[in-house]
Amino acid sequence: MNSMAEYFRKNRPQPVWQPGDRVFGRWNKIPFIGTVANDSLVSLSEGVLVSIFPDLPIKYQDKIHNVIKVRQTDIKFLKKID
Repeated sequence: MNSMAEYFRKNRPQPVWQPGDRVFGRWNKIPFIGTVANDSLVSLSEGVLVSIFPDLPIKYQDKIHNVIKVRQTDIKFLKKID
């Protein structure tokens, strides 16, 4: 019988984003630019969510958010300008 470590090594989703990646996108229709903290599988229904530290705090529904969680498909890489 396979151990749990072998099972999850074979069946977990592969990470797309690495901590420190610069990204942009929209969260609740609010545009943001920020840095990836991590990505994790929350549940099979929600899929993979990525935690992001936005460059500027976001005020939404009278709360200020310094960390946001968005779907993996809602963000894109921010291109470097040299």
